[in-house]
Amino acid sequence: MPRNVTPLAPHSQRGKPAAAQSSVDERHPPPCPDDEPAHRRRRGIYLLPNSFTVAALFCGFYAIVMAMSGRYDSAATAIFAAMVLDSLDGRVARMTNTQSEFGAQFDSLADMVSFGAAPALIVYEWSLRGLGKLGWLAAFVYCAGAALRLARFNTNVAVIDKRYFQGLPSPAAAALVAGFLWIMTDAGVQGAHVAWFSFVITVFAGLTMVTNVPFYSFKDVSLRRSVPFISIFLIVLLIGLIAYQPPLVLFALFVLYALSGYALYFWHRLKGRPVSVIATSVDEPDERGLH
Repeated sequence: MPRNVTPLAPHSQRGKPAAAQSSVDERHPPPCPDDEPAHRRRRGIYLLPNSFTVAALFCGFYAIVMAMSGRYDSAATAIFAAMVLDSLDGRVARMTNTQSEFGAQFDSLADMVSFGAAPALIVYEWSLRGLGKLGWLAAFVYCAGAALRLARFNTNVAVIDKRYFQGLPSPAAAALVAGFLWIMTDAGVQGAHVAWFSFVITVFAGLTMVTNVPFYSFKDVSLRRSVPFISIFLIVLLIGLIAYQPPLVLFALFVLYALSGYALYFWHRLKGRPVSVIATSVDEPDERGLH
């Protein structure tokens, strides 16, 4: 080829200005090594709040193992320990600004074990086994109620009134079942002797979790505001009562809480006030709650 002859441009670039031809390559630069999947930044999880969730999950698993070994008092204690740890993981995440979608889903799965499967299996092994099919059906009603309650909570979390829970929270339901077991074992009562009482409490807790009855959540209670001096004395008195008779006092507290939702429901109905805690619906079918 003669030296003074310019080579032809590709057919797709003929007739274009030189600047336009050079911009073709600039629009599609070679891939950067940092953009390759192998060089992408790996996503991690927050250690502190998820450590509390793991501890709560361990307590639920430990409760099942203790029930299989016949140590029902230790199983009930583990359920209450899981409640304490479950109440801390969310608060720690908010205080340290370490909330994550992984943490929320992990917490729900741990709750299903600690407050769904564990109480159902414990009360079945301790008392409901002697009732035959009715026994394991009652345990299944409780377990299914906990699963449905947790699933509904996750889907309605953006449209619900933060001051109330929709249905009995699963930790409170677990406290009803485990608290009754703890009282009876502490008094030396065999589970077979109170099988029908266990049946009623288990079914009541399972069904109450899936109702639309509002339960006060205490989320609007601010720990930074000043309170009357008598409040400190009442807290000291409550701690003393719990230390004196832990099974009886804790069970009584959660029985009152379980009944408070129904009392609030009927009070609002009597006054003609709306009692549904759902403000609106997003991508689910319209749910009118208790209006």
